[in-house]
Amino acid sequence: MAGSSFGTLFRLSTWGESHGPTVGCVVDGCPPGIPLSEQVIQEDLDRRRPGQSHITTQRKEGDEVEVLSGLFEGVTTGTPIGLMVRNADQRSKDYSEMKDLYRPSHADYTYAAKFGVRDYRGGGRASYREAVGRVAGGAVARQLLAHRCGAEIVGYVLQVCGLRGQVDPSTVTRQQVDANIVRCPDVATAEQMIAAIDDARRSGDSLGGVVEVVARGVPAGLGEPVFDKLTADFAGALMSMPAARGFEVGAGFSSVAMRGSAHNDPFVMDEGRVRTATNFSGGIQGGISNGEDIVLRVAFKPTATIMQEQSTVTSSGEAVTFKAKGRHDPCVLPRAVATVEAMVALVLADHLLRQTAYGA
Repeated sequence: MAGSSFGTLFRLSTWGESHGPTVGCVVDGCPPGIPLSEQVIQEDLDRRRPGQSHITTQRKEGDEVEVLSGLFEGVTTGTPIGLMVRNADQRSKDYSEMKDLYRPSHADYTYAAKFGVRDYRGGGRASYREAVGRVAGGAVARQLLAHRCGAEIVGYVLQVCGLRGQVDPSTVTRQQVDANIVRCPDVATAEQMIAAIDDARRSGDSLGGVVEVVARGVPAGLGEPVFDKLTADFAGALMSMPAARGFEVGAGFSSVAMRGSAHNDPFVMDEGRVRTATNFSGGIQGGISNGEDIVLRVAFKPTATIMQEQSTVTSSGEAVTFKAKGRHDPCVLPRAVATVEAMVALVLADHLLRQTAYGA
């Protein structure tokens, strides 16, 4: 299956299906000598795992990582890093009634159209379970960034449906993000978000929203003109996530309502360093990082699986109605935060190594 690898010098390949025996990844190109442990990887996986609160899927998975290769005495060896997580709580029978029908807004029909066969159990490769490998690989990338340039990545839920928080990207911390189950550091708005998700869950429905992420301490000069711009690679990485439907950097779509005189970021000198007085560019200009905070946003659609009766067709063309079974997120946002951070870390790690190749 093509399309399961990402990156140029720092390369991630994920594998596994939702109801298969294992999921995981191989990280290739990580330099030797980077401090790394199972605990560091596990911390990120714990933020993505299912069953962590009443507003996420109740599938019970410990998501305990096993390091298969590439790590020795607490550091990377420079060889491929194999990371594996065993699936422990599959309920494939929940999907037996759906094997011959196409669930609305799922990948059922498109996978069948492309491959002529599909794993109907939980969506197979199209399931969010695939993101385990992304988060595990992203944890390695995060360690590389911290070791080489001190970069820090913090993601959080900014919006659920029509509820939007007020968050300062320059100061927000992971501790603030993880202080509540919806992972919105705006406490008052977080309470409203939790209530809205819980209401959708009780009615068998789902909600979408926006995850914002900031990368601080990223050096200027990362990004490759013309087609491998940092912005373009972020877009490709983040839009490859399940349920992702939109991407913004800096002022994003709101910039269309601004004049250039308001949107431009004036350059200033600050203690001998070139800075910008504002950051509407989101830390990227000309597709290259400028040393300011990189601020990105990803919009996610409402979860496709809802516990209401829906109309569809079968693989033989028969019109039917059905009601989904199984355990599903009424809103993907709280668990998606870890995956968004991972994909940002993977892009930055890859471009940091590419910049190093220039001798910079």
